[in-house]
Amino acid sequence: MWRRGRGDGMKPRSLLLAALAALLFLPAISAAHAQDKFHLKDGARGKICLQCHVAFEEGLKKPFVHTPVKEGSCVDCHSPHTSSHGKLLAAESDAICGNCHEGMAPKTAVSVHPPVAGGHCIECHDPHASENRNNLVRAGNELCAGCHKDIVQRAAQAKFAHSPVAKSCLTCHDAHASETSGSLLRKPVPDLCTSCHKTDQASFKSQHMGYPVGTAKCTSCHDPHGSDNRGILWANVHQPLLNKMCSQCHVDASSPDPLKTRKAGFEICRGCHSDVLNEISTSSRVHWPAVNAVACLNCHSPHASKQEHLLVKPVKPLCGTCHQAMMESLEKAAVKHPPAEDGECATCHSPHASNTVFLLNESGIIEQCGSCHDWKNHTTHPLGEKAIDPRNKNLTVDCMSCHQPHGSPFKAFTLKNPDSDLCVQCHAGEGR
Repeated sequence: MWRRGRGDGMKPRSLLLAALAALLFLPAISAAHAQDKFHLKDGARGKICLQCHVAFEEGLKKPFVHTPVKEGSCVDCHSPHTSSHGKLLAAESDAICGNCHEGMAPKTAVSVHPPVAGGHCIECHDPHASENRNNLVRAGNELCAGCHKDIVQRAAQAKFAHSPVAKSCLTCHDAHASETSGSLLRKPVPDLCTSCHKTDQASFKSQHMGYPVGTAKCTSCHDPHGSDNRGILWANVHQPLLNKMCSQCHVDASSPDPLKTRKAGFEICRGCHSDVLNEISTSSRVHWPAVNAVACLNCHSPHASKQEHLLVKPVKPLCGTCHQAMMESLEKAAVKHPPAEDGECATCHSPHASNTVFLLNESGIIEQCGSCHDWKNHTTHPLGEKAIDPRNKNLTVDCMSCHQPHGSPFKAFTLKNPDSDLCVQCHAGEGR
């Protein structure tokens, strides 16, 4: 308990006020220190810099000028003498921006814009002055098109536009980071969508055949950037959805559990895709995602998709979901097999089932490779059933005895260096 006596100092209230005053003046003290440490002439600040950097006189006339530039505090960001960083910056650009602009990407963020994560603020912002608010280097969606050209162009050319996209990407996305959602979305789907689309309206219910989709994932059917399909449905639409025949797969909208499917697993697909399921059931080797509990939905969207064949992702990342080790080795390979590199896995492999090892499309390894490579015209090496691999008497020699079909550190996709180590794997006792 504080009590004032003859020798007492300031009261607690006075101490508190003094501390707050000191905090208020810290920015000014810091800025003054940045100026004073270089012993600039009185009142010089940015005026000395402008004697050489005359182009900045024009920049100062722009409607949006960065505060340090406006105040002539060039040394807040630059060293006037020497620097270990480009453009005489006093530190790395992300560190400099972070001195004033802290917390642009919260530590708990679910998604962060790559330029923010990498500290590349000047990819979007001009550090000195701009014609655009927030010192952006370009205005509106034009700025986003610098990196996301395909999305912005596709949205502009779509027959059925999504109005928030035309207005601004920032209607749905945060430019820096999102604490709640992937893809920098301001809110999770469907909360973001229902900010504009009122699910209790009669027109909304009618458009969705009376099914209660207000809590469903809207992007399972709709392209949020615009589409050539009415209702901004994705480019590839499952026929029952396109024909508004939701009840073909789901129980009636009036039932207690209207989003439940009429059958489980691949059985619900059998009615239309019996040919595929018959192929699977009569093959000796089956791709396990096709027959587990999730079945077809491991790879295909039941409603609509940006990808052909209603795939949930492009082929390469889709296959990489399970075949991660293979994809990692492919990334490291110096020489890559084009079908593997281009994500055309189905060139060699059947995605459903096969009677051949590795789910190959052809009747064997030699036949599969021969569908593209006319090996008979460029090799005299014995291949086939009569050529026994000397390393393992249970194996015959085929293309994979020497070649890695996805990628390799060596030319021609060989398993070993063809100039030294490859041939001696079998021909160890033979001279050159």
